[in-house]
Amino acid sequence: MLALSRSMLAMLALWLIASGAHAELRVVIVSSDSTAAYAAAANAFITSVELAGVPRADVQQMNVNEWTAANAQVTARNPQAFVALGTEAAASLARAKLMAPVLSALVPRSSFERVLRESGRKVSPQFNALYLDQPLQRQLALIRLALPQAKRVGILWGPDSLTRALALRPLASANGLVFQEASVDDSSSLFPALQSVLENSDVMLALADPLVFNSNSIQNILMTTIRHKVPLVAFSPAYARAGAMLALYSTPTQAGSQAGRWAIGVLANRVLPELALEPLDFEISVNEQVARVLGLSFDVKALTLALRRMEQRP
Repeated sequence: MLALSRSMLAMLALWLIASGAHAELRVVIVSSDSTAAYAAAANAFITSVELAGVPRADVQQMNVNEWTAANAQVTARNPQAFVALGTEAAASLARAKLMAPVLSALVPRSSFERVLRESGRKVSPQFNALYLDQPLQRQLALIRLALPQAKRVGILWGPDSLTRALALRPLASANGLVFQEASVDDSSSLFPALQSVLENSDVMLALADPLVFNSNSIQNILMTTIRHKVPLVAFSPAYARAGAMLALYSTPTQAGSQAGRWAIGVLANRVLPELALEPLDFEISVNEQVARVLGLSFDVKALTLALRRMEQRP
């Protein structure tokens, strides 16, 4: 079967919207693409709002191309809330003149901040985000639980992550930890900075920064940390599979469910947060082979339960 052209897809999207124009439209989900992560987040979102009594027919789901082709028809139906899944969707909705609140999910903090700069918007109850990045306190608490003897935490600051330094340093001190830190200005300074940090670190904490952690650098970073026998605590399960000892992250399903709770608040006319949201639920992954090489072992279920108890979560 021949693939449909973009123009045919746009016409189909317009027809589907027009054919359902009589139905009430309460929430619009715009996804950056159709990959599994976005589909899982959208499905979890829909399940969450359905459990709160919102009929599935009241939720319109589309990708960025469909939104671009049909946004005038969609907005004419006066939806009460928009959810953008991914950075491209967030940027597209930021450019639109929408009366209803917008929540962006599955977006790193640095990417959303770039969307704000480029669109001239500010974080508010009308345009907010649920970050992919884990709360700083949670990241440090995981280090304390998993590696209680570790006191010196290696950090590489890139241009994006450096904005978090002022908030993270006091938290480190409050948790009895000391940073061994270095700044990375370009790719040529990455590995000299990494070597200097690892020489005096008990553990290394990876913060999402595209200059530091990217497809070109990650394998060398992982091999270097293992060679120095310094465990790496990362922000993605893919990094744990590749060689980071631990990873702390939220799944697309967890993000979709939390976005659903935000939408339920919008539909109930509740006061919404002024500041960007951080993920409530989380998962921990361990690379057992790397842990054995470093002479360590972990019970992931027990570690996850202990961290949730610290935050008084079920």
